[in-house]
Amino acid sequence: QVQLVESGGGLVQAGGSLRLSCTSSGSSFRFNTMGWYRQAPGKQRELVASITREGSTAYTGSVKDRFTISRDNAKNTVWLQMNSLKPEDTAAYYCNAKFPWGSEYWGQGTQVTVSS
Repeated sequence: QVQLVESGGGLVQAGGSLRLSCTSSGSSFRFNTMGWYRQAPGKQRELVASITREGSTAYTGSVKDRFTISRDNAKNTVWLQMNSLKPEDTAAYYCNAKFPWGSEYWGQGTQVTVSS
């Protein structure tokens, strides 16, 4: 069973930075595509950033040039570096893992709150 554990959320002022971490307990981390999603109250969950096992990255337009996703397969860890945070970034952030054989796993979420 794959378990994803997120950390790094918190309360920050607008313009500040946070780094979210997600560590997997599984043995096949190097085969997956990792993503960070976020969901604010009353809004649909959205994909923020993703990174393939080869290191190819993609970002939603609202965070491009502010957020950076990275991974270290040897550490079974993916990070989301968030800079220049805005109040609209406030949401619960979820780590997601997708495997080529169809399995998908979610972390429990970590709250990011950005004050104005």
